[in-house]
Amino acid sequence: MRPDRLAILDWSAANRPRQGKDSIWLGLSDGTASNPRTRTLAFEALSALIEDSLTRGETLLIGADFPFGYPAGFARALTGQDGALAVWGWLARHLSDGPDNASNRIELAARINARLPGLGPFWFNPTRQAIAALPHKGSLRADHGFAEHRRADGSAKGAQSPWKLGGAGAVGSQALTGIAVLERLRRAFPGRIAVWPFEALTAPVILAEVFPSLLAAEVNARLKPGVVKDQVQVTLLARALHALPSLAPLLETPDDPRIADEGWILGLGHEAALRAGL
Repeated sequence: MRPDRLAILDWSAANRPRQGKDSIWLGLSDGTASNPRTRTLAFEALSALIEDSLTRGETLLIGADFPFGYPAGFARALTGQDGALAVWGWLARHLSDGPDNASNRIELAARINARLPGLGPFWFNPTRQAIAALPHKGSLRADHGFAEHRRADGSAKGAQSPWKLGGAGAVGSQALTGIAVLERLRRAFPGRIAVWPFEALTAPVILAEVFPSLLAAEVNARLKPGVVKDQVQVTLLARALHALPSLAPLLETPDDPRIADEGWILGLGHEAALRAGL
């Protein structure tokens, strides 16, 4: 299995339009990259990319740099159903995200916490206003009943917990906002998009979770003054994946029932193969 086109998306949960460092980057396997200022513009760019690929009769894989799922058990606790895609649907219905990049991600995380036992699992309140259900520190959480990391996170050096909403390296806010956007894409192109590893890969467009830090050393070696690291990450990983003769080995996941809830990282455990294509 080798898609005709491949794109890598580096996400941002910023609450205002932003470009450059720590913003949204979309890198293609031809080495080009774009830097949408807002999540609304990113959705439009992704939609255009998908539409163009479908019109051309080409297959497309979009890798997104945020968790596609949460530690096992969260989906049922939140939605009453097992499986990560139940959470996708729930977040798309409840997350508000405006054209000015203002979202309700912090309030929504607090609402989720309030629905669950104990205190947590989400944490990090960046506002000056106390929110009873959302602790400032992870150490204040108790009795929520969920693992801190997914199985994949334990194997990916540097991966952080999806419960952490802010601070250095945090991915929690990116997951909340990013999943909602990807679910909107699924609804905009019904039957044309499959989400790995939760669905059979019979659609022309595949969404997969990626972790560009798998190639951290290679990215750092290619950094130049004035070039944003995020831009290098997305274009390098897109090129490395596209250079492989087949993605089939990378699409195999461990035999673990947790993965239906948690997802997996494309390329995890296959770093040597990725490097060989650079």
